[in-house]
Amino acid sequence: MEKKMNRREFVKASLATGALVLAGDMVKGGMNLAYGAVKIPEVEKATVTVITDNYYDALKQHYKIARRYGIGIKPGTDPYKINLHAEHGLSYHIETVLSGNPHSFLFDYGVDFQGVSRNMELLNIDFRAVEALGLSHGHFDHWGAFLEILKSRKEEFRKGIPIYIGEEGFVERFGQLPGGVLSLGQLKREDVERLGFVKVVEIKDPTSIVPGAYLTGSIERVTEYEKGSPYLLIERGGKLVPDNFIGEYAVVLNLKGKGLIVLAGCAHPGIVNIVKHAQKMTGIDKVHALMGGFHLTGAKPELIQRTVADIKAVNPDYIVPTHCTGYEAITVFEREMPGQFILNTAGTRYLFTV
Repeated sequence: MEKKMNRREFVKASLATGALVLAGDMVKGGMNLAYGAVKIPEVEKATVTVITDNYYDALKQHYKIARRYGIGIKPGTDPYKINLHAEHGLSYHIETVLSGNPHSFLFDYGVDFQGVSRNMELLNIDFRAVEALGLSHGHFDHWGAFLEILKSRKEEFRKGIPIYIGEEGFVERFGQLPGGVLSLGQLKREDVERLGFVKVVEIKDPTSIVPGAYLTGSIERVTEYEKGSPYLLIERGGKLVPDNFIGEYAVVLNLKGKGLIVLAGCAHPGIVNIVKHAQKMTGIDKVHALMGGFHLTGAKPELIQRTVADIKAVNPDYIVPTHCTGYEAITVFEREMPGQFILNTAGTRYLFTV
């Protein structure tokens, strides 16, 4: 009880001393990257499986590059296996094929172990083939199920498998709610190392995670309107301040002859900033697909419109908003980019071929 009281007193003191700065101060962060700094190889094929997301529809039809789980169930299958788990969380399994050789990694892990683990089983995720682990940032809806997944599949994961963590990835996060400040939990480095077979790799710069796939490293901030949320907090210098997600990263692939595939976790640094960073980092302007949480849920209509307008100007072949993008923003993307928009559901596999 005493420990909880100390945490509450700390939170109150932080707020009382003005630790909540103006949202306009939150654009700081990221790196100044040289154009074309990364010579990203072209992959012949890529498959992105959304293990879990906020939404699931068992009757959703295959559409363009999207292959739906429910509609693909074979006759005679147990009806119980038609349903997948959906939650306020996100998890990907990503496969690349480079020079004829397949590679795969996991990126984010959702929240609920039982639900996410069951999805992984139904989607036939091959843990023995997984070469690396990625974590976009330190919010619980991306790492909540991580430790239990690793523990439950310890005999299948390769020993020494790396987990790539950005700056402040192991720091406790908080959220300012109407009723007060809520701890959003903390993934602790010692808990990861205690697993005994995972190697922690902390990164700031663009980093190859498997052949044919890069992590962006810290995102350069270039737009003046993607300022982040003043309600998402982190502790620095003994005070709670708005989190600028200095260590959040995205995934970038380069599909041969078609352009970049960019996958975001939550895009707290701004999805337009992420796309521009990926373009600058690789020296490739063409974006084939943009996927992920764009963190526009609850955003003002003006911010949604500006974001959609800038993404529309990028002109990706496919736009797949997920997770924290929010219903309002998703409907605007659908209206403004109807030929490129794909509605995601948990369990969908996206097949990218040349």
